[in-house]
Amino acid sequence: MRLGIMQPYFFPYLGYYSLIKHTDSFVFLDTVQFIRHGWIERNRILKPGDGWQYIAVPLEKHSRDTLIRDITIRVGEQWQEKIIRQIEHYKKRAPFYKDVTNLVAESISDKSTSIVQLNARILSATCAYLDIPIRLSIFSEMQLTIETVNDAGEWALQISKAVGAKEYVNPIGGVELFKPGQFRELGITLSFLSNSLSPYNQRRPTFEPGLSIIDVMMFNDPVAANKLIDDVQVVSSNDIKNSK
Repeated sequence: MRLGIMQPYFFPYLGYYSLIKHTDSFVFLDTVQFIRHGWIERNRILKPGDGWQYIAVPLEKHSRDTLIRDITIRVGEQWQEKIIRQIEHYKKRAPFYKDVTNLVAESISDKSTSIVQLNARILSATCAYLDIPIRLSIFSEMQLTIETVNDAGEWALQISKAVGAKEYVNPIGGVELFKPGQFRELGITLSFLSNSLSPYNQRRPTFEPGLSIIDVMMFNDPVAANKLIDDVQVVSSNDIKNSK
């Protein structure tokens, strides 16, 4: 089994879907500290004119040490309607505006106050639209027994060991978090996924990179989106210099 693990992102960027598509099993890591100004409750789309803007889910106040699994959505605000208004400008130029807007509206219509459950629903819905199989598990619900984790890279090591994964794949930007020797000792292959994140036609003079999957789907049908998702290279940790 080839395993991927990520924190639960809100309408994540294209490379997140590359990781899902190129692994057999995918885990939401939700038992770590929530970090402000990350991607758990927000992401970026185009704004009218030039540049980009955030779409976001309002969260209840919480302490600095709160785990992702315990983060809740603030009730009583019309944030779903706000997001739909924020993407209305795509109607003028995006060929798949109607289908994607319907997908977004349905994905965020759930009344759960859990940000993890919301993001699980969004991920399942967008993967279905893109025809990407996904086997998604939420770590806090898996009832796994793992050894003590001493640093960020060991989460992947211990979860891979607990579920019997033969290979663990991580986005290549996280190379420095891992100690390949630890994986080799357990007979687990450690690999890194590099996505080219090639530009696509946003129907404007300047391309804005790294936006939410919403933007990708607005301008690309599922077949074209999958070509972007599949534009990847899997690199073994053995091929990366200075591996520890």
